[in-house]
Amino acid sequence: MNSPRILFALPGLHRVNRGAEAAFEQIATGLCSRGFDVTLLGTGEPNSSRPYRYLQGNLRPRETFRKWPSFPPFRGEYRWEEASFVPSLWKLYQPKDYDITVTCSYPFVNWVLRAKRKGKQPAHVYITENSDWAVHTPNREYRWFGCEGLVCTNPEYHTRNRETWNSVLIPNGVNAGAFTPGPPERYAFGIPPGVKVVCMVSALIPSKYPQAGIRAVAALEGVHLLLAGDGPQREECDALGEELLGDRYHRVTVPMDRMPAVYRCGDVFMHLSQAEAFGNIYIEALSCGLPVVAHDTETTRWILGDYGELLDTENEEALVNRLRSMLNSEKTDAAQRHEAVVKRFDWEVVCDQYAEYLRGLVGQ
Repeated sequence: MNSPRILFALPGLHRVNRGAEAAFEQIATGLCSRGFDVTLLGTGEPNSSRPYRYLQGNLRPRETFRKWPSFPPFRGEYRWEEASFVPSLWKLYQPKDYDITVTCSYPFVNWVLRAKRKGKQPAHVYITENSDWAVHTPNREYRWFGCEGLVCTNPEYHTRNRETWNSVLIPNGVNAGAFTPGPPERYAFGIPPGVKVVCMVSALIPSKYPQAGIRAVAALEGVHLLLAGDGPQREECDALGEELLGDRYHRVTVPMDRMPAVYRCGDVFMHLSQAEAFGNIYIEALSCGLPVVAHDTETTRWILGDYGELLDTENEEALVNRLRSMLNSEKTDAAQRHEAVVKRFDWEVVCDQYAEYLRGLVGQ
């Protein structure tokens, strides 16, 4: 049997090192070792150490579009950036070279990948890395969404879409060999020894509620907050952190290979987002052995199971009380948390699921 030929197309590939881009690169690498012929099409620099083929396109960074008008389908700078990728994608993408195309970007990348082909070949797969909004919304530009395969990254998306699309439930993964329990390097982040630390890893945007996290930790006497992240609310978060926490506030930005060190500094990991397409931060923290407090949803229950401390995180008093109780408890079962992640979410396990699903599509 010939190797299935797969194209992953996303503007940020090889340029962004977290989120959907990091997931796509991990999946692509895993598929190569499982007999797939894999190509990635992005805008970052080539990397000869990767096992897949790479095609480099161009775009204009989203920052250049911040003052541009917003209207459907150009809903802000992210959409303008995606549209600027279209000329490169149209030129470099040759449908005859692939059996399946894959993206998580809508509308423009999805439209181009489907528009250039003949009939329904190559089959198109959409992954809900950035939500399933495009998949089930019936109006405006969303009514032109289409795919032959839908990978849902959480059970809420799968339940909502499985009757309409050829769907499968596959989680994101984690490199469980890198995200492991270990001794903290608190000195590297300016945290004194012997203190309690709540860790947060989050984009500094309203939907992640970073300021609510700062206020919750401020209510815990002597507890430090290690916040790893950046975003439009950085100035507001820094001002609030310095006001309420003083030298107990530590905000950092680090490369991906230093993220395990960030998690290991914490006694508890906290994430307050109420809606995530998946939430890699949950399994990264859990893989490093941390107890996790999160908002109670079907998805967090599915991901964290018995290892999550779930509650209505909008209830600030309940959140503070839960954090206090967790910080006063003995930090145990780190190895057990890590092993639970290995069994369900290590990239080797996840890539097996992708390989099975994509081979089935090629067979159809």
